[in-house]
Amino acid sequence: MLTPIVFKKKLDLAKKALSLHDIMTNRLAEAKSLYLRKHALNPIDWWSWCDEALATAKAQNKPIFLSIGYSSCHWCTVMEGEAFSDPAIAKYINENFLPIKVDREERPDLDSIYMQALQMMTGQGGWPLNIFLSPEDLVPFYGGTYFPVEPRYGRPGFLQVLTALRLYYDTEKKDLQERKAAMLESLLTSSVLPQDTVTQSQNHELLRQGWKTSTGIIASGEHGNSFPMIPYAESALHFTRSPQEEFRHNPIQVCTQRGLDLALGGIYDHVAGGFHRYTVDPTWTVPHFEKMLYDNGQIVEYLADLWSAGVQEPAFERAIAGTFQWLKREMTAPEGFFFASQDADSFINPTAAEPEEGAFYVWSYGELEQLLTPEELTELQQQFTVTSRGNFEGTNVLQRRHAGKLSEIIETLLFKLFTARYGVVSSTFPPARNNQEAKSGNWQGRIPPVTDTKMIVAWNSLMISGLAAAYRVFRQLEYLELASQAADFILNHQFVNGRLHRLNYEGEATVLAQSEDYACFIKALLDLHQASLLLENLENGEKLSLHSPSFWLDKAIAIQEEFNEFLWSVELGGYYNTSSDASQDLIVRERSYTDNATPSANGIAISNLVRLSLLTDNLHYLDLAEQGLKAFRNVMGRAPQACPSLFTALDWYQNSTLIRTTTEQIHSLISQYLPTTMFVSVSTLPEGAIGLVCQGLKCLPSAANLEQLLNQVQRSQLRG
Repeated sequence: MLTPIVFKKKLDLAKKALSLHDIMTNRLAEAKSLYLRKHALNPIDWWSWCDEALATAKAQNKPIFLSIGYSSCHWCTVMEGEAFSDPAIAKYINENFLPIKVDREERPDLDSIYMQALQMMTGQGGWPLNIFLSPEDLVPFYGGTYFPVEPRYGRPGFLQVLTALRLYYDTEKKDLQERKAAMLESLLTSSVLPQDTVTQSQNHELLRQGWKTSTGIIASGEHGNSFPMIPYAESALHFTRSPQEEFRHNPIQVCTQRGLDLALGGIYDHVAGGFHRYTVDPTWTVPHFEKMLYDNGQIVEYLADLWSAGVQEPAFERAIAGTFQWLKREMTAPEGFFFASQDADSFINPTAAEPEEGAFYVWSYGELEQLLTPEELTELQQQFTVTSRGNFEGTNVLQRRHAGKLSEIIETLLFKLFTARYGVVSSTFPPARNNQEAKSGNWQGRIPPVTDTKMIVAWNSLMISGLAAAYRVFRQLEYLELASQAADFILNHQFVNGRLHRLNYEGEATVLAQSEDYACFIKALLDLHQASLLLENLENGEKLSLHSPSFWLDKAIAIQEEFNEFLWSVELGGYYNTSSDASQDLIVRERSYTDNATPSANGIAISNLVRLSLLTDNLHYLDLAEQGLKAFRNVMGRAPQACPSLFTALDWYQNSTLIRTTTEQIHSLISQYLPTTMFVSVSTLPEGAIGLVCQGLKCLPSAANLEQLLNQVQRSQLRG
């Protein structure tokens, strides 16, 4: 395991073996972040984002070159090996700029502000995010993504860009000030949204508009890259319970197709489980090969929800089971938490100078001919896209041709490929924590991609929610056990001086939690509360190590109080991205409401508030939810395509339903798709009743039988 201390010791040994001219490191050699340490050998004199760096830039009147990325980002890796390793570029940056490296997974608040600025400048964004700031006020004046060393891809060479920007900074002061003023005004304006007062009927129409927008986005099909876009898919799935009318797109068909694209496509690793981040084509064939924890958590929950909605496609169950096995085998620390990600690139052999994209996952036709008999290869080709020409640089990414259950023969063939890739069959597969470990490890199969082993609360929480949903639907106790272990780790290790912290590096909690950490973790705790209701019928031995529902609810309530205290906006409503005591270095204090690869913090948080109000009868939570929706209602009306999670929150607010019933009835109901419903287990009910359905602030007459109960629930979920 390459801790910062071990890393430094290895570098010290290397320096003794080589002259200082041969190997030099910068400040990032001391960093905890894998992404920052990847830049430790750059000739650029990198700083991390800190008060000293900002003060130095201001004192020396050097514009700040801020570069933001993350460890599994392919083009971040490319730029590190090209422009950031180029001596001429490094010399010019060191003399003329103050270079700062930021891991976006450590500081999503910084990334959000400067990504928004880049999008305002260029109309698009992405990583690496390279942006230039004025040192006295940290306001950006120019930005871009990947810059090549020499001009290519229609992009200027990086040294040309740097030279022109320094000249501009020194000679065009009036234009610089005007540009910065316009940028700052735009950022401040975007952070303060106008508030609308709308009627209940307008809320109903707004909700339907949001559902239709999400369904249309999922149905439109990809024209380039294909992303999971789970917040939109979940919003569209909520739409499937709406009364039938003439839809341009049938919601259940649209949602089913997205599930099939994910479970059958090359975005899923059919050999060993887990989903890649996206595909680079509209046919879901060739992925960008990194595997991100946050994608896998969301996709598992979505596929489980699809199954509960009646789309019981065997490929969905297989994809969930395979992702669980990958998670347990490769992405779970001995302490119980989940690692952050795995790289897209890996080394072909220990002597390779650079890793190659997808090398761990793809198959040449010649390899397949060696591993399989002719009959087996023919069988594989009938089920997967395997050809002699391949579909990715002469190799094959496996994509299923048909839905349905795979035969035992095919599963046996895939197991042969698993064994060829990993060399062993083991319940655990140790991570390669950096390139050196990957190249020097005693791997019995292929050299694996590097795993970023840091713990991120928000991403762990998304995976916990996915596993809890899978347990509710499939009743595999090991899903709940793994989810509970990760939640316990956060509860036991991520609080320092009574405050939740976002990251954990090798046992050390660091960086105060941001809004997405609070929102996603509270959601995970509520999901565990609901899933744990099923434990009451298990034998004591089976649930010995698992907590009761009340345990998870008590923790959710306590953390919600902390969330409200430090991040709630009393003046504007909604939650700030960062706490009041951790935002001094930000030029604007944002409230996240847009969905990207992960759902927006405020969308999740407002849904949580409604769910808590149902479980506790505390109307203060409902008041906060109403204020939060009021804060963002204007943008929901103007740009419904930006915020599907807020529409899911509005659905909870409009249609929230509580079912009070016995454990026996919960077992029969909780695996059904009831997206705005919470359950409470009760031991006593009115005579002759099997359950009580409550709609927000009122309860319906007690139900005498299951048919009546279900009818009440279905009508309750559509009253908005």
